[in-house]
Amino acid sequence: MDNYVFSILLVVLGLLMGLFIAFVINSIRVSVASKKVAALREQAKKEIEKMKRDAALEQKEEAHKLKMDLDKEIREKKEEIKESENRLLQREASIDKRDELYQKREASLDEREDKLSLKQVEIQNEKSKVDEIKKQQLELLEQISGFSKEKARELVMSQVKENMSKEIAEFVRESENEAKLTADRTARELIVTSMQKYAADIAGEQTVTVVDLPNDEMKGRIIGREGRNIRTIEAITGVDLIIDDTPEAVVLSSFDPLRREIARVTLETLIKDGRIHPTRIEELYDKVCKDMRQQIIEYGQDATFELGLTKFDPDLIEIIGKLHFRTSYGQNALQHSLEVAHLSGLLASELGENATLAKRAGLLHDIGKAIDHEVEGSHVDIGVNIAKKYREDPVVINAIASHHGDEPATSVIASIVAIADALSASRPGARNDSLENYIKRLSQLEEVGNHIPGVEKSYAVQAGRELRVIVKPEEVDDLEAHRIAREVKEQIEANLKYPGTIKITVVRETRAQEEAK
Repeated sequence: MDNYVFSILLVVLGLLMGLFIAFVINSIRVSVASKKVAALREQAKKEIEKMKRDAALEQKEEAHKLKMDLDKEIREKKEEIKESENRLLQREASIDKRDELYQKREASLDEREDKLSLKQVEIQNEKSKVDEIKKQQLELLEQISGFSKEKARELVMSQVKENMSKEIAEFVRESENEAKLTADRTARELIVTSMQKYAADIAGEQTVTVVDLPNDEMKGRIIGREGRNIRTIEAITGVDLIIDDTPEAVVLSSFDPLRREIARVTLETLIKDGRIHPTRIEELYDKVCKDMRQQIIEYGQDATFELGLTKFDPDLIEIIGKLHFRTSYGQNALQHSLEVAHLSGLLASELGENATLAKRAGLLHDIGKAIDHEVEGSHVDIGVNIAKKYREDPVVINAIASHHGDEPATSVIASIVAIADALSASRPGARNDSLENYIKRLSQLEEVGNHIPGVEKSYAVQAGRELRVIVKPEEVDDLEAHRIAREVKEQIEANLKYPGTIKITVVRETRAQEEAK
């Protein structure tokens, strides 16, 4: 019995000891878990604080970046506004100078008119005195001669008709020649004065563009695997890429300056980007085309601003800007149009015509060249259609239609534009040509004169703008020399193509030569 009780006591004691041990272990576990939770909370708090600090720092950096961008944009806007103000100030100064010049000219004209009025009064008084003296002299002569005034007049007139007919004809011819020389001299002075007031740089456009490379390894990347990159560039731009032994350079060749410029910008952007593959090439090409359209509009706006012209349709301004990427005999079409516009305005001012309308006609006279590669027809017909489409003044339309003689000029401004166009195209250095074509043209010009009977030798001088024909004096007289000059002129106009005008000078001279020994 005692053992049984003792066993029960041991079991109870063991249970109590087990419960106590389990309680102790559970307490230890709870304590450890609490410490872990506290550590995790502390770590979470630190991470949250760190995230807050990083977020605040990023916000500060973003705000600083936005501020820098805004400051940059404000500076650029200020610079643009300043440039606009400078342009307006320059234009205002030019207008003030022109107004002052007009005022001086008006004062000079008023002074001259007053002097002419006084001179006219003096002449009228002198004429009255002369008439009185003539009347007295006539009465005295009638008394002395026994002839009346009418009889004397009839006698003198009959003698003049008999003896002076040849002299009168010679006088009339000399007067006509003098009038022609005066007209030529006046026209020449007008043109020279206008050309002195306007001076433009001489620059020829080329058909190739050289793109510099950072190293020769870039040539292989441009060519690409099995030539796929270079084929893609040539296909989408329409420009030939010439990759030869030239170190660190690639040549772009095309007769279309716009395509060549787009290809140049695309290739340079690819080189800077470093990612050269067909997809990237197409993406950059599309982007450059959009940017180039905006650049073309800016070229058109700059041209109209330079001339002081307004009220242009936005589409017409874009067409004007396209002239920057068109050439004729190496001459930039937009620069040529600006030059013609300036010369037209100066000539119109000298002649008392509307200078603004003349500038507008000069700027648009070759507008058809901007799209003559896209639309069928001559640039004159295309230009007339464009001017009619955008409702330009009839004077401007006629100037476009008549500047190459396709239609008669119906206004002075149309004739002025044709003259300015010829001056711009034919001045030295305006257009370039190959040496072979140049020599061929001069040879053809000399052959025209050499094939005429009586001509000893012909020489093309002044870069083909003048042909001097030396004739044999024993075979050709003065009248025949004039006939030869006209014949040479007609043959040149019928058979040769040339820019500007060609002066024909026929030289006939007789030399007597001896040698003293």
